[in-house]
Amino acid sequence: MNHSQWNTRRTRRLMGEAVAESRAYVEAGHAFALGQAVYDRRTELGISQGELARRAEMTQPQISNIEGGDAVPTLALLTRLAKALDASLSIDLDGDTAAFAFHPHPSTPSDGPTAAA
Repeated sequence: MNHSQWNTRRTRRLMGEAVAESRAYVEAGHAFALGQAVYDRRTELGISQGELARRAEMTQPQISNIEGGDAVPTLALLTRLAKALDASLSIDLDGDTAAFAFHPHPSTPSDGPTAAA
C-alpha cells in the first residue's frame, strides 16, 4: 500500500468502512480508561500521586504508570487502590469497550461527643 491509499482508522470509520481493532489496541484503551478513573478520583480527593502511593503501599512512579495507561494492575492492586481512594471500584466490560469508575464511600458521622439523655 502506498501513502496515497493509506487512511487513518478514524477516516476509514467516517467513510463507513468496518475497522477491526487489534487486541493490543483494545487493551491499551482499557488501561487508559482505568488510568483516567484513578486520576479523576485522586484529583477529586485533592491528593498527590505520592500520597496515593503511600496510602496504597506503592511508589509514585507506579501510580504515574497506572494513570498514564502504561500498566495494568492486578486485582489485588486494584483492591488496594480502591481502599486508598476511599471508594469502591466498578468495572463494566462490554466487548471492546470498558468503563471504570470509583464511587466514594458514604461519609460516616464523626465520632464527636454525644449528648447524654
